[in-house]
Amino acid sequence: MKSGLFGFLFAMWILILVGGGIVVVILGPITVSGFGEFDMFIGSVIKAIVAIILVVIWILILSKLKNLIFKKEIKS
Repeated sequence: MKSGLFGFLFAMWILILVGGGIVVVILGPITVSGFGEFDMFIGSVIKAIVAIILVVIWILILSKLKNLIFKKEIKS
């Protein structure tokens, strides 16, 4: 039981670190130009959409991992 829980927590922290790295290294430097006064707004919207997509993907990954862990524990 403990190994499944620790594996889940480890995967969660890895996803948090990877997601933070992606946001800082890839999303942070994104700039949009050519829209005049809306450059910063459009850039922020793009960053927000990508960040929300990453959160949804992370939730789906953790949900699948949780289901695998509980199915394995129930069979034991």
